[in-house]
Amino acid sequence: MTGESASFDLWRQRSGFLLAPLAAVLVWAATAALPAPAHRLAAILAAVVVLWITEAIPMAVTAFLGVALAVVCGVAPAQVAFAPFGDPLIFLFIGTFMLAQAILLHRLDRRFAYAILGLRVVGDHPGRLLAAYAGVACVISMWISNTATTAMMFPIGLALLAALERHGAGVTPAYGAALLLSNAFAASIGGLATPVGTPPNLIGIGFIRRELGVALPFFAWMALGLPIVAVLIVWAVGDLLRAAAPRHLAPGATAELLAAERAALGPWTRGQVNTVVAFGTTVLLWVLPGVLALVLGEDHAAYRGLAAMLPEGVVALLGAGLLFVLPTDAARNEFTLPWDEAVKIDWWIVFLYGGGIALGTLAFQTGLAEAMGRGLTGLFGVESPFGFLCLATALATLLSETTSNTASANMIVPTVLAFARSAGIDPLLPAIGATMGASLGFMLPVSTPCNAIVYGSGRIPLRTMLRRGIALDVAGIVTIVAVVWLLGPLVLAGRPATP
Repeated sequence: MTGESASFDLWRQRSGFLLAPLAAVLVWAATAALPAPAHRLAAILAAVVVLWITEAIPMAVTAFLGVALAVVCGVAPAQVAFAPFGDPLIFLFIGTFMLAQAILLHRLDRRFAYAILGLRVVGDHPGRLLAAYAGVACVISMWISNTATTAMMFPIGLALLAALERHGAGVTPAYGAALLLSNAFAASIGGLATPVGTPPNLIGIGFIRRELGVALPFFAWMALGLPIVAVLIVWAVGDLLRAAAPRHLAPGATAELLAAERAALGPWTRGQVNTVVAFGTTVLLWVLPGVLALVLGEDHAAYRGLAAMLPEGVVALLGAGLLFVLPTDAARNEFTLPWDEAVKIDWWIVFLYGGGIALGTLAFQTGLAEAMGRGLTGLFGVESPFGFLCLATALATLLSETTSNTASANMIVPTVLAFARSAGIDPLLPAIGATMGASLGFMLPVSTPCNAIVYGSGRIPLRTMLRRGIALDVAGIVTIVAVVWLLGPLVLAGRPATP
């Protein structure tokens, strides 16, 4: 991260200590007409939102404090306020993060990346090289953290550029910027494909299930997410290549580097094989109920029994459990994922998810969400379902430019649900659009950790990130709205929705 970006972050964080209490006081004064629990929660949420946006203190700690203050202020008893921390999706996070940790530990992601980049069809063609590099980041980020994917692919991109420059391949600065940007953009795009691809997906799914009583199984989400990802990755690569105007590269410029890196990985290890088995089993069990529903129908007893037996959170824990059962060295009692590695997962996201769901649930229980919905209905005046889907997706995208995607989902999805109910609009499709929109945000280094990582290379001018990011944001909003509006009713046919 550059000095300018670091200075902005420091200013933003410090401002939170002043703005959070100020926001709480102003909202307290403005919402005096609300019932006492909703009135108190409104002031607490105002402070929490400001702290999330400014990141004055760690976001997970903010979530904890918000729920704790709700108990102290009499909004709800502790056993009610903290109940969402036991939500089954919490365990989906934990199991998935452990599987991702095993993939990173055994360098399975690098083996996959170098295998794709080293394909003969990729060769030294600059367009195909960038497309393959972005494609690898996109596919990996469907299953592990977008940030981890970008961090893993970032040194590979720098090494590719260094190799091209060393061979006198005539790489332009514009092409270098495009290659690195493709990593950040593709990682954020790929997370949309699966429920576990990025935390906002699970946050939105959780709110939709709890407040609407609508389940979005793994297969159903992928039916919507994959078309969006396919369109956006093609757009992003094409737009970056048009801006970069790459030259033809010198023959053999990347072959030497990729051959050396693949050789350094050595033969497949027992840990890599075990991780593939555990991960493959997990994905199979995630998708199997959806395939069964497609073949037999959702009313068939076999589908209903399997879906009840294997919810996504249970499957994730079973897959993670295999990592502690499959040995890498039975004689020394060593297994695929040592516990000291397992505890390195992103616990802050787990805690942030629990706190966000808890505060959102309290907003509905106290009537605050309904009051917010009535206020927003009068402010925006949106009456049509399609117009509200567009508005929800755009607002989520705009919010994600200024704060964490995870925090954006925690803030925007319950607001959209309340807004839709107040306006008499079916909230299901707008909530899905807002959930996906929260994973966009490509304009600024502070928009996502992915952007910050590649911007720190010093190879990407800020104006380039802005121009390409704005274009991708607009393409993302249009694509999400089109796919959710057109495919949503087909994919979600027969599922209950409560306006």
